[in-house]
Amino acid sequence: MPANYNNSAWFYDAVSRLVFGESLINAQKYPLQFTPANAHILIIGGGTGRILEEITKFQPSGLEITYVEVAADMMALSKKRNTGDNRVIFINDSIENVSLPIKIDVVITAFLFDNFHEETLTKIFGHIHSMLKADGLWLNTDFQLTGKWWQRVLLKCMLLFFKLLCNIESSKLPDIERQFKLHGYTVMAEKTFYEEFVASKVYKKTEGTDANNPK
Repeated sequence: MPANYNNSAWFYDAVSRLVFGESLINAQKYPLQFTPANAHILIIGGGTGRILEEITKFQPSGLEITYVEVAADMMALSKKRNTGDNRVIFINDSIENVSLPIKIDVVITAFLFDNFHEETLTKIFGHIHSMLKADGLWLNTDFQLTGKWWQRVLLKCMLLFFKLLCNIESSKLPDIERQFKLHGYTVMAEKTFYEEFVASKVYKKTEGTDANNPK
């Protein structure tokens, strides 16, 4: 059974603020400034949809957003968000089951890949990569370990909690950065939050590269 955050939908934002304050949403907001006007955006694992309201603050109109979330309860909350005059298509499914008719300008993933084992990450990453146009942007926010003991303890507790409650696969962080390097992405901007425990990065896809043929 795949991971599903239905069980945590009603308290997810409250617990996030209790533990991290505004750090997690601030980390997700940071790369939004790099989103071009009138872009086609793919958001994967958007949770309660707060990111939709943050995007709307930057660009209240002109965006075409495809919003993919596997948890129906999270999706219900997301549909209540203010999206301004942006057009949003909601898809309640796993991203690996989604195909799109056009290439996407911008992909947004936040705290998505820490749910998966390395093997699953590789498959999902490759699928998302194929939907992003050449020179497109990938805005990714996730946890990282920088050697501080408390980071490892907190991460272990979080992963165990969500493994028991939401059936996530992972018990440790997969090597997310390796996937971006293998697929030929360049880091255009980055910033850390919560004493470097959270990293938010803007990656640019390099035309003609893939995991088997990097430049």
